[in-house]
Amino acid sequence: MNHEQLTTEWLEIGTIVSPQGLRGELRVYPNSDFPERFLEPGIRWLQHPQTEEIEEIELLSGRYIPGKNLYVIAIEGVEDREQAEELRDYKILVDKSDRPILEDDEYHVSDLIDLEVYNQQTGENIGIVIDIFTAGNDLLEVKLHQQPIVEAKPIRDLSQISRRSKRKKTKKPKNKPATVFIPFVKEIVTVVDIPNSKIEIIPPEGLLEIS
Repeated sequence: MNHEQLTTEWLEIGTIVSPQGLRGELRVYPNSDFPERFLEPGIRWLQHPQTEEIEEIELLSGRYIPGKNLYVIAIEGVEDREQAEELRDYKILVDKSDRPILEDDEYHVSDLIDLEVYNQQTGENIGIVIDIFTAGNDLLEVKLHQQPIVEAKPIRDLSQISRRSKRKKTKKPKNKPATVFIPFVKEIVTVVDIPNSKIEIIPPEGLLEIS
C-alpha cells in the first residue's frame, strides 16, 4: 500500500457477493444510489475483507440485473470463475472526494448511517440508522433505543429427550437488537439534518411496532 492510499479517505460503494458465470464476472451488492459507479469503466479500489488491504483495479464494464438489486461487473485481470471466487466479500471503494453532484433531496448513503431518528410529533429519540436498503423504495433500518423486553421461557424437563435433541433444544438464540424499517419518503421522513446528525419522521400508525 502506498502513501497516497494511506492518506486517502475512502467511500464504500458495494460488496462483491459471488462470481457470475464462468468468465470472471462478479456480482456486486450496491451501497450507492449512483449507477455510474458500476457501469462506467475506470479506476476503482478493492478492500480485502479480513486484512483491509486496499488495491487498485480497473473496472472494464458493468450492467444491472433488474429485480435483484445487483450489478454484474468485469475487472481487468479477472478472467475465470476461480479468480472471481477469490474476490468474494471484497469491498469496492472510491475516493471520498470523488462524489457525484447531488440534486435536492438526494443524499450519500454514508451520510445517513448513524443519524439519530426523532419522532417529530413527540420529540422522542427513537433510534439510530444502521443500514439502508435500496430495493424498490429506499428503506432506513433503524436500531431502536428502547429495546423490547423478551420474557424468559419456562425451563423444560429435558431428562426424557435424547442427548442430540437436547443440544438442539437448549441452543441459545442470538441476541440481535430490534430494528424497524422506515420508508425514506418525504411523507414520513420530513427532515434530514446532516450537520446535526439527525432526521425527523412522522410515523404512520404501526410503523414502529415490533412484530
